[in-house]
Amino acid sequence: MPIKSLFAATLVVVTALAQAAVPTYGYIVKKTWPHDPQAFTEGLFYQDGVLYESTGLNGRSSIRKVELETGKVLLNRDLPSSVFGEGIAPFGKRLFSLTWTNQVGFVFDLETLQPQGRFGYEGEGWALTTDGERLYMSDGTAHIRVLDPATLKVTRRIKVTADGVPVTQINELEWVEGQIYANIWQTDRIARIDPFSGQVRGWIDLTGLDKLSGVEPGTDNVLNGIAYDRAGKRLFVTGKMWPKLFEIELKKLP
Repeated sequence: MPIKSLFAATLVVVTALAQAAVPTYGYIVKKTWPHDPQAFTEGLFYQDGVLYESTGLNGRSSIRKVELETGKVLLNRDLPSSVFGEGIAPFGKRLFSLTWTNQVGFVFDLETLQPQGRFGYEGEGWALTTDGERLYMSDGTAHIRVLDPATLKVTRRIKVTADGVPVTQINELEWVEGQIYANIWQTDRIARIDPFSGQVRGWIDLTGLDKLSGVEPGTDNVLNGIAYDRAGKRLFVTGKMWPKLFEIELKKLP
């Protein structure tokens, strides 16, 4: 085999091995907090000492501020009964929220949850997060949209892949130390996504956490909801209609 061909073949093998070596992480539960078992959790983030949570279902969708230690709802803002609420993210003094199939998003004051406006977008809305400069939006496909917070226009699309295969059903998002953590709908996994290449850099396997929460496995009460306390380096996860929210520590599996 010519040296050039041998080099090309070696490069293909090395690339394939690199792609296949996506690490998997398990978890240790550090603390357990109460969570509203009626909350159909769609979005979650932690800021200024409180949790912000959005809930879904037509006629039951809301944005709320929640006390972490007690699960008490400190402030609630119901969404119009005609919409199915989805993900939320803060930017500056505003909070942005999505709806599932209504193709409309809402803008609220972050402190008071008073409505400030609305915006439109194409397709479905599933989740939002921010790196402090941009908004990132999932829509259930293998793509994450990057939005300009000033105009809410799409500036880039990230194709998410694992071992070269597109990853779909990307749901709730959270920006964690330079990566996008994403719930994969109807699974017990969270993907750790490189926001530049779209490659999955790690999988977090949360198998068994639903049972620890006390819910029966089902199509509705699935794992969904990731929040990160940047100052305290704490990672929180929960699920739809789970009575518990967990602070977890990740551990790399063999």
